[in-house]
Amino acid sequence: MKKLSVIALILISGATLVSCGNEVRRDPGHVYMPDMFYSRAYETYAQRDSAQFTTDKAEAGRKIFYNNQPVAGTIAAGEDLPFPLAKDAAGDTTNYVASKALVNPEGPLTAEQTTEIHRLYLINCGICHGAKMDGNGPLYNDGNGPFAAAPKNLLGDPIVMNMPEGQMFYSIEYGKGMMGSYASQLSRKQRWQLVHYIKARQHQAKGIPVDPADVADTTALAAN
Repeated sequence: MKKLSVIALILISGATLVSCGNEVRRDPGHVYMPDMFYSRAYETYAQRDSAQFTTDKAEAGRKIFYNNQPVAGTIAAGEDLPFPLAKDAAGDTTNYVASKALVNPEGPLTAEQTTEIHRLYLINCGICHGAKMDGNGPLYNDGNGPFAAAPKNLLGDPIVMNMPEGQMFYSIEYGKGMMGSYASQLSRKQRWQLVHYIKARQHQAKGIPVDPADVADTTALAAN
Protein backbone atom coordinates (compact mmCIF):
# COMPACT_ATOMS: atom_id res chain seq x y z
CA MET A 1 0.00 0.00 0.00
CA LYS A 2 2.82 2.29 0.94
CA LYS A 3 4.58 1.44 -2.32
CA LEU A 4 1.47 2.34 -4.35
CA SER A 5 1.19 5.67 -2.53
CA VAL A 6 4.79 6.52 -3.40
CA ILE A 7 4.27 5.61 -7.07
CA ALA A 8 1.09 7.75 -7.20
CA LEU A 9 2.91 10.67 -5.63
CA ILE A 10 5.73 10.42 -8.20
CA LEU A 11 3.24 10.34 -11.12
CA ILE A 12 1.32 13.35 -9.82
CA SER A 13 4.53 15.29 -9.23
CA GLY A 14 5.75 14.49 -12.75
CA ALA A 15 2.48 15.57 -14.32
CA THR A 16 2.60 18.82 -12.34
CA LEU A 17 6.14 19.58 -13.48
CA VAL A 18 5.27 18.91 -17.12
CA SER A 19 2.15 21.10 -17.00
CA CYS A 20 4.15 23.96 -15.45
CA GLY A 21 6.93 23.77 -18.03
CA ASN A 22 8.14 26.83 -19.93
CA GLU A 23 7.07 25.50 -23.31
CA VAL A 24 4.12 27.48 -24.71
CA ARG A 25 1.78 25.64 -27.00
CA ARG A 26 1.03 27.61 -30.14
CA ASP A 27 -1.05 25.01 -31.90
CA PRO A 28 -4.72 25.40 -30.92
CA GLY A 29 -5.42 21.82 -31.95
CA HIS A 30 -8.83 21.21 -33.46
CA VAL A 31 -10.71 24.44 -34.23
CA TYR A 32 -14.49 24.62 -34.18
CA MET A 33 -15.75 26.43 -37.32
CA PRO A 34 -12.30 27.33 -38.77
CA ASP A 35 -13.81 29.74 -41.34
CA MET A 36 -14.81 32.00 -38.46
CA PHE A 37 -11.68 31.42 -36.37
CA TYR A 38 -9.36 32.23 -39.29
CA SER A 39 -11.22 35.15 -40.87
CA ARG A 40 -10.37 36.17 -44.41
CA ALA A 41 -9.03 39.68 -44.91
CA TYR A 42 -10.10 41.37 -48.13
CA GLU A 43 -8.63 44.49 -49.66
CA THR A 44 -11.00 47.28 -50.66
CA TYR A 45 -12.24 46.87 -54.26
CA ALA A 46 -10.61 43.41 -54.45
CA GLN A 47 -12.29 41.23 -57.06
CA ARG A 48 -13.52 37.84 -55.85
CA ASP A 49 -15.10 35.01 -57.77
CA SER A 50 -18.44 34.10 -56.19
CA ALA A 51 -17.52 30.43 -56.65
CA GLN A 52 -15.60 30.83 -53.39
CA PHE A 53 -18.83 31.46 -51.54
CA THR A 54 -21.46 29.36 -53.31
CA THR A 55 -22.02 25.95 -54.83
CA ASP A 56 -24.71 27.33 -57.15
CA LYS A 57 -23.36 26.91 -60.69
CA ALA A 58 -25.46 29.83 -61.90
CA GLU A 59 -23.75 32.13 -59.40
CA ALA A 60 -20.24 30.70 -59.70
CA GLY A 61 -19.11 33.01 -62.51
CA ARG A 62 -20.36 36.23 -60.94
CA LYS A 63 -17.69 38.64 -59.70
CA ILE A 64 -17.90 40.22 -56.25
CA PHE A 65 -16.37 43.60 -55.46
CA TYR A 66 -15.85 44.36 -51.79
CA ASN A 67 -16.24 48.04 -50.85
CA ASN A 68 -15.28 48.62 -47.23
CA GLN A 69 -17.97 51.11 -46.25
CA PRO A 70 -20.07 51.37 -43.06
CA VAL A 71 -23.50 49.76 -42.99
CA ALA A 72 -26.06 52.01 -44.67
CA GLY A 73 -27.92 54.22 -42.19
CA THR A 74 -25.27 54.06 -39.47
CA ILE A 75 -23.34 57.09 -38.24
CA ALA A 76 -19.99 56.83 -36.49
CA ALA A 77 -19.35 58.94 -33.40
CA GLY A 78 -18.25 62.43 -34.39
CA GLU A 79 -19.30 61.97 -38.02
CA ASP A 80 -21.41 64.39 -40.07
CA LEU A 81 -24.95 63.45 -41.06
CA PRO A 82 -25.31 61.20 -44.14
CA PHE A 83 -25.32 62.79 -47.59
CA PRO A 84 -29.04 63.22 -48.35
CA LEU A 85 -28.84 62.49 -52.09
CA ALA A 86 -28.45 59.06 -53.67
CA LYS A 87 -26.25 58.37 -56.66
CA ASP A 88 -27.97 59.06 -59.96
CA ALA A 89 -28.83 56.17 -62.21
CA ALA A 90 -26.82 55.87 -65.42
CA GLY A 91 -27.77 58.69 -67.78
CA ASP A 92 -29.57 60.67 -65.07
CA THR A 93 -28.20 63.87 -63.46
CA THR A 94 -31.14 64.85 -61.24
CA ASN A 95 -29.34 64.48 -57.89
CA TYR A 96 -26.04 65.73 -59.28
CA VAL A 97 -27.78 69.00 -60.20
CA ALA A 98 -29.72 69.07 -56.91
CA SER A 99 -26.45 68.75 -54.96
CA LYS A 100 -25.60 72.35 -55.92
CA ALA A 101 -27.99 73.56 -53.20
CA LEU A 102 -26.38 71.58 -50.37
CA VAL A 103 -24.35 73.53 -47.82
CA ASN A 104 -21.04 72.33 -46.39
CA PRO A 105 -21.67 71.42 -42.71
CA GLU A 106 -17.99 71.95 -41.87
CA GLY A 107 -16.97 75.45 -40.84
CA PRO A 108 -13.55 77.10 -41.19
CA LEU A 109 -10.64 74.78 -40.54
CA THR A 110 -8.02 75.21 -37.90
CA ALA A 111 -4.39 75.34 -39.02
CA GLU A 112 -3.95 71.80 -37.67
CA GLN A 113 -6.96 70.52 -39.62
CA THR A 114 -5.72 72.22 -42.78
CA THR A 115 -2.35 70.51 -42.46
CA GLU A 116 -4.07 67.13 -42.08
CA ILE A 117 -6.45 67.71 -45.00
CA HIS A 118 -3.52 68.87 -47.11
CA ARG A 119 -1.82 65.55 -46.32
CA LEU A 120 -4.95 63.61 -47.28
CA TYR A 121 -5.25 65.63 -50.48
CA LEU A 122 -1.72 64.66 -51.51
CA ILE A 123 -2.41 61.00 -50.78
CA ASN A 124 -5.82 60.71 -52.44
CA CYS A 125 -6.08 63.56 -54.96
CA GLY A 126 -2.56 64.74 -55.80
CA ILE A 127 -1.73 61.71 -57.95
CA CYS A 128 -4.26 62.98 -60.51
CA HIS A 129 -4.88 66.65 -59.79
CA GLY A 130 -1.29 67.40 -58.80
CA ALA A 131 0.27 68.67 -55.60
CA LYS A 132 -0.31 72.22 -56.84
CA MET A 133 -3.93 71.43 -57.88
CA ASP A 134 -2.99 72.19 -61.48
CA GLY A 135 -4.11 68.85 -62.95
CA ASN A 136 -0.52 67.79 -63.58
CA GLY A 137 -0.14 64.90 -61.15
CA PRO A 138 2.14 61.87 -61.70
CA LEU A 139 -0.53 60.06 -63.70
CA TYR A 140 -0.44 62.81 -66.35
CA ASN A 141 3.05 64.25 -65.85
CA ASP A 142 2.95 66.79 -68.70
CA GLY A 143 1.63 64.10 -71.05
CA ASN A 144 4.35 61.61 -70.18
CA GLY A 145 2.32 59.63 -67.66
CA PRO A 146 -0.14 56.77 -68.19
CA PHE A 147 -3.08 59.22 -68.51
CA ALA A 148 -3.46 60.59 -72.04
CA ALA A 149 -5.70 63.47 -70.93
CA ALA A 150 -4.93 65.86 -68.08
CA PRO A 151 -7.22 65.64 -65.03
CA LYS A 152 -9.15 68.76 -64.03
CA ASN A 153 -7.10 71.79 -63.06
CA LEU A 154 -8.71 72.62 -59.70
CA LEU A 155 -7.29 76.15 -59.72
CA GLY A 156 -7.84 76.96 -63.38
CA ASP A 157 -10.74 75.04 -64.91
CA PRO A 158 -13.78 77.38 -64.83
CA ILE A 159 -16.22 74.50 -64.28
CA VAL A 160 -14.45 73.30 -61.14
CA MET A 161 -13.60 76.82 -59.96
CA ASN A 162 -17.29 77.72 -59.92
CA MET A 163 -18.62 74.36 -58.77
CA PRO A 164 -20.73 74.62 -55.57
CA GLU A 165 -19.42 72.74 -52.55
CA GLY A 166 -22.36 70.31 -52.48
CA GLN A 167 -21.76 69.29 -56.08
CA MET A 168 -18.04 68.89 -55.46
CA PHE A 169 -18.87 66.63 -52.51
CA TYR A 170 -21.22 64.59 -54.72
CA SER A 171 -18.31 63.94 -57.10
CA ILE A 172 -16.08 62.77 -54.25
CA GLU A 173 -18.87 60.72 -52.68
CA TYR A 174 -19.93 58.82 -55.81
CA GLY A 175 -17.22 59.51 -58.37
CA LYS A 176 -17.53 61.45 -61.60
CA GLY A 177 -16.29 60.56 -65.07
CA MET A 178 -12.93 58.79 -64.75
CA MET A 179 -12.71 59.55 -61.04
CA GLY A 180 -13.96 56.84 -58.72
CA SER A 181 -15.65 57.24 -55.35
CA TYR A 182 -13.53 58.13 -52.34
CA ALA A 183 -16.24 57.28 -49.81
CA SER A 184 -14.26 54.31 -48.48
CA GLN A 185 -10.92 56.14 -48.33
CA LEU A 186 -12.07 59.30 -46.54
CA SER A 187 -14.65 59.74 -43.80
CA ARG A 188 -17.65 61.96 -44.51
CA LYS A 189 -16.18 64.65 -42.28
CA GLN A 190 -12.84 64.47 -44.11
CA ARG A 191 -14.59 64.71 -47.48
CA TRP A 192 -16.44 67.88 -46.47
CA GLN A 193 -13.25 69.34 -45.00
CA LEU A 194 -11.41 68.49 -48.23
CA VAL A 195 -14.07 70.35 -50.21
CA HIS A 196 -13.71 73.34 -47.88
CA TYR A 197 -9.93 73.25 -48.31
CA ILE A 198 -10.13 73.13 -52.13
CA LYS A 199 -12.67 75.97 -52.24
CA ALA A 200 -10.46 78.08 -49.96
CA ARG A 201 -7.55 77.56 -52.35
CA GLN A 202 -9.80 78.46 -55.28
CA HIS A 203 -10.97 81.65 -53.55
CA GLN A 204 -7.35 82.52 -52.84
CA ALA A 205 -6.53 82.04 -56.54
CA LYS A 206 -9.40 84.39 -57.42
CA GLY A 207 -8.17 87.01 -54.96
CA ILE A 208 -11.11 86.49 -52.61
CA PRO A 209 -10.12 86.94 -48.93
CA VAL A 210 -9.95 83.65 -47.02
CA ASP A 211 -9.32 82.64 -43.43
CA PRO A 212 -5.51 82.28 -43.09
CA ALA A 213 -6.00 78.97 -41.26
CA ASP A 214 -7.76 77.49 -44.33
CA VAL A 215 -4.59 77.87 -46.41
CA ALA A 216 -2.05 77.56 -43.61
CA ASP A 217 0.11 75.18 -45.63
CA THR A 218 0.22 77.19 -48.90
CA THR A 219 4.01 77.30 -48.80
CA ALA A 220 4.24 73.56 -48.20
CA LEU A 221 1.76 72.92 -51.02
CA ALA A 222 3.73 75.01 -53.50
CA ALA A 223 6.96 73.30 -52.47
CA ASN A 224 5.51 69.92 -53.39
